[in-house]
Amino acid sequence: MANKFPLVVHATHEAGVKLGGIGAVLDGLLGAKNYNEAVERTVLVGPMMANDPVIMERINNPRSGLTIRYSSLHGIFANVAEELRAALQQVEQTFQVAILYGTRKFGGYAHEVLLVDVSNPNQQQIDLFKFHVWQNYGIDCQRYSWNPEFNLYFAIAQPLFAAMKALGADSGLAANEKVIIAHEWLGMPVVFAAQMTEPSQWRTIFYAHETVTARALIEFHGGHDTRFYNTLFKAKDWQLDLDSIFGNQDQFFKHPIVKQATRCDNIFAVGDLVVEELRFLGGNFRSANIDLVYNGVVATPITLQAKLESKRLLQKYCENLLGYVPDFVFTHVTRLVTSKALWRDLRVMDHLDRLLRQEGKSAVLFVLSSSNAAGRRPEWVQAWEGQYGWPVGHRGDNGDLLDLETPFFFDNVEPFNARASNSRVVFVNQFGWSRERCGQRMPAEMDFMDIRRGSDLEFGQSIYEPFGIAQVEPLGFGALCCVSNVCGCVGFANRAADGLENVPNMVVADYVSLPQGYWLGSPYDALRIDQGVRDWIESSNSANAAQTIFERLPRSTAQIETYLARGSEIANKMSWDVVVQEYLLPGMKRATT
Repeated sequence: MANKFPLVVHATHEAGVKLGGIGAVLDGLLGAKNYNEAVERTVLVGPMMANDPVIMERINNPRSGLTIRYSSLHGIFANVAEELRAALQQVEQTFQVAILYGTRKFGGYAHEVLLVDVSNPNQQQIDLFKFHVWQNYGIDCQRYSWNPEFNLYFAIAQPLFAAMKALGADSGLAANEKVIIAHEWLGMPVVFAAQMTEPSQWRTIFYAHETVTARALIEFHGGHDTRFYNTLFKAKDWQLDLDSIFGNQDQFFKHPIVKQATRCDNIFAVGDLVVEELRFLGGNFRSANIDLVYNGVVATPITLQAKLESKRLLQKYCENLLGYVPDFVFTHVTRLVTSKALWRDLRVMDHLDRLLRQEGKSAVLFVLSSSNAAGRRPEWVQAWEGQYGWPVGHRGDNGDLLDLETPFFFDNVEPFNARASNSRVVFVNQFGWSRERCGQRMPAEMDFMDIRRGSDLEFGQSIYEPFGIAQVEPLGFGALCCVSNVCGCVGFANRAADGLENVPNMVVADYVSLPQGYWLGSPYDALRIDQGVRDWIESSNSANAAQTIFERLPRSTAQIETYLARGSEIANKMSWDVVVQEYLLPGMKRATT
């Protein structure tokens, strides 16, 4: 194993299809040249979920990059050797599951995939596994058996491990030559299966893409990040852990699973604050080795002319919608969830609107976000466009606005547009940035990359953001990126550029630091920070962010070119190949030596 890792297994819920953030990470890591030069064989293992027609449609879609070699559900058996077919069928019979085996493309590379469907599993096998987990790890599986997600990932663990053994992927390898990486709590049951079935015969790594308990405590309390991180910092001074301050969190089933991550040979964390959050869990986390493994940024070189053309299309779209050509185009491309804190965009925009008015400039903010991942039917969107001017106008009684979209538009966007003088917010709640998907007023030449390339400023002021790939994607396209100081990407940018003062493209908004004179005597004082305190701090600190943005907004083509060059330089230093070489591989070596 001097030069290469013979076998790396990624246990993840996104093994078969890309669904979200971890899927983006897998695309970056497994498609990176440095990863593929360092790893001999990669196998991704996870659920198939045959009862979910959306998931199955994506698995069967050629665009998924998945080539099926064996699948009892699909009736495909001939693309594997007879010996392997018999071994996989034996696993299926033992656990009463269905197995899919094949390869999946990640960039220019193909890696093996094992998926298991447990629609009608052998419940006796599952119950026995859960009993052993309770014996060995102290997780009361019976307590959480009401939860379908918990049951799913504990049901697939043993058959996945058995199917992996059937592949013979680990044949002849020593313990330090085969690694299982559990991506979040969902991969941990596979680790449990390996550790219990073949004790000490595998090296394991827990890959923390977030700290699930921290996310829950932040999202479900009005004090959000202001409360949580001040509590964490103060508790660190007092040497108190999370359960001591917030109370026992074991009712949240993911919490006790994550606490077993210290049974792995190493732990990866995607951001500096994730390291602090894991330490805050207490117990063995206080002394466990935790390696920073940041997420990467895809740096796609573009010319100044290409950027200006994309901006022109966005300006034209604004003119078609609102009747004016904005000097500046702002964007926020994100999932519509509480953690993304979209209301903070409007707080900053209030201050920016006043500054723009003083200089006689104008702006538009396009918010591209939706509660409907599949998107609306294009014919509906075109009808709404004609009836009431979608996406400038919206309705909540016809399938237009759904879930969190409704309060965001009526409580935030509409009031802002009513009071602003030199800027407007356009809420596009439809994925697929094209005329076909978004109506006839969008320029015919427009595609999704235009909203990334043409932006002058991308917002991303999350209350919880372990890294924040989407926030910094436009960095390489010369945009300013306004992120909150709890975003993990801030730490990576700081390291890549030898200090944030060398990253003019990044504006860091601080909604955690308390005003001078706001004294916290103990972590319990920090617990009393509520929505009122957070609103007060956001109102004040958003003005600082707006002032910095306004001062840095490009007023000339030469300044745009400068941002483009500097942003591209920084993005290249934050690439996936850099992440693999400088962070991932050293962490894997620590786990195997």
